[in-house]
Amino acid sequence: MHLFLNCLAASAGSGLTYVRNVVPQLSRRHELRTTLALSPQLRKELGNPSNISFVEKEIPAGAAGRFLWEQAFLPRIIRNSGADVLLSTGNFALWKSPVPQILLSGNSLYTSPDFYADLRARGAYRIWLDTRARAFFARRSVRWADCTVAPSKAFADSLRVWAGGKVVSIYHGFDPEIFFRNHGPMPSSIQNKIDSGKDALRLIFVSHYNYYRNFETLLRAVPYIRERLGGRDVQLFLTCKLSADENSGAHRPEAAAALVRHLGISDQIVELGAVPYHLLQHVIRACDIYVTPAYAETFAHPLVEAMACGLPIVASDLPVHREICGNAAAYFPRFSPQLLADCVVQVEQSSALREQLVGCGSKRWRDFSWRDHVDQIISLAKGLTLSGTNYSLAA
Repeated sequence: MHLFLNCLAASAGSGLTYVRNVVPQLSRRHELRTTLALSPQLRKELGNPSNISFVEKEIPAGAAGRFLWEQAFLPRIIRNSGADVLLSTGNFALWKSPVPQILLSGNSLYTSPDFYADLRARGAYRIWLDTRARAFFARRSVRWADCTVAPSKAFADSLRVWAGGKVVSIYHGFDPEIFFRNHGPMPSSIQNKIDSGKDALRLIFVSHYNYYRNFETLLRAVPYIRERLGGRDVQLFLTCKLSADENSGAHRPEAAAALVRHLGISDQIVELGAVPYHLLQHVIRACDIYVTPAYAETFAHPLVEAMACGLPIVASDLPVHREICGNAAAYFPRFSPQLLADCVVQVEQSSALREQLVGCGSKRWRDFSWRDHVDQIISLAKGLTLSGTNYSLAA
């Protein structure tokens, strides 16, 4: 079988994580031919697997430009490749795919009332309109595809209600060989920042800055945590910088930076900036508790990575977070900094609770495998080529 992956949208976050982990798995399937459409920048990272062909394309910036380019030019590229099945990885499907099409849908913002309310509260009407426009085509994409794959059961349920169509859930994975491959020291620019808080309670949140990660709730929790720990030093490590010059995209961090100053917690917030994937394990392991306040999510790879690194987790109470972490996390209402602080303090002060969370996490992360993910995708693709439809993987 010949599989065509449209990875042109993979430029940050989970899109890059997906490509970086799936390509090594596909390269081991010598009975399978794969063609990847991707950016020249991403191509440089992926080596030269013998059974994978690459189509490098610079496409227009922005979702609208990419969508129009794909609809106009991608069908011919797919036909010329001789592929049997198309795997569209960027939330948008081809309207008239020349081959059976599997859509990977991984953007919970289109279905999130919290996100739209947040944008209105911020006066971010341009993003509100842009998201509504993208959601229009994302919703139709679910119907255009022969089958849509969501990375969690909770998000699959949301998609079925929102868009209808044929939706199955296949978990994203985790590859410890890739994640823990690097054994060298961290760069001094990162190590020095981590060492500055060696006597503090170290919290970590892995995310670039955007609104739905709900940074402000986490920032507001920091003074409460410090107060409830009797004034003990607390440091929150962020893998981004709260500066407009350091963030691409439309989500502006100025309000979060102003909140840090208003709360007087500048000394407690350590902005590491983007941490290369191969160094992330070292940063996570140097901390005490992983915290995520996100109010919208589809899978959350850093939660699996934190469990694999042996950290207890404090997470906003979302169906996706409960599905991924199970008993490996303590949960709080997503917009309550006080209850977030309570969870952090409980985990820090109770060795029994901390050991319970870490023990559950050490088992749970092993349930996520990129090998299993690719196996199920291939099985689904074969079903489409042999019988037109096969949705036995539906959750």
